Amino acid sequence: MNIQQMMKQAQQMQQRMQDMQERLGDTEVEGASGGGMVSVTMTCKGEVRKIGISPDVINPGDRETLEDLVMAAVNMARQKADETLAEETRKMMAEFGMPGDVKLPF
Repeated sequence: MNIQQMMKQAQQMQQRMQDMQERLGDTEVEGASGGGMVSVTMTCKGEVRKIGISPDVINPGDRETLEDLVMAAVNMARQKADETLAEETRKMMAEFGMPGDVKLPF
């Protein structure tokens, strides 16, 4: 492969990465805790779009439990967002004939 082909492929890859990041900015994932009593919907870029809390877990005398459930749901959503990003990156890398476990800067 000559240098011009490599540069062209690098530009294509950069454009695809930007396109993927824009698309994932609108892709939503959900995390839940407490058997679904608390749910968090966020984008793969980490923007929280919705929080759902069942009235059953709202107890003014036990604020810590609700805080823990919200934190767990947010963390689960973040993990799903990271997994989605990693999977999409692996697919893109495979399309360019590269190993899917290469770490790219984001």
